[in-house]
Amino acid sequence: MRIKIDHLKCTGCKLCEVVCSLQHTEAVNLWRSRIRVFIGEDYCLPVIAGPYTEAMCNSKDIVFVEGKEIDGCVVCRASCPAKSIFKEPDTAIPLKCDFCGDPPDPQCVAWCDADALTICE
Repeated sequence: MRIKIDHLKCTGCKLCEVVCSLQHTEAVNLWRSRIRVFIGEDYCLPVIAGPYTEAMCNSKDIVFVEGKEIDGCVVCRASCPAKSIFKEPDTAIPLKCDFCGDPPDPQCVAWCDADALTICE
C-alpha cells in the first residue's frame, strides 16, 4: 500500500498537515505532521515522510516538477527509509508516516477535498 500524490490537484490548503498532526499528537502542530505541503509561486508539492511514497534516489540536487526546479532532496529523502526529512521538534526523533495506525486509515487521504492524495496498492 502507498499514498499516491497528485501535485497538480493540490490546492495548498494544508488540511492534510492539520489532520496528520491531530491524529498523532491530538493538537494542531504542523511541525509534528508527517506530511508537509511545499508551496511555490505556482505549484503545491505535498511530501510524505516515510517509505510509503514513491521517489527515485539519485545524486542530483534539483528535480523538475511541471517545468519548475524543486530541491531534489525533499522528494528523495522523504521516501528514503534511511534518512528523515521531518523530525520531532523537541526530541529530533524522525517522523515517518505510519498510515495512521493498524489497520491503516490515513487521515490525510480521507480529508483531502481536492483528491490530491489517494491510496494505491
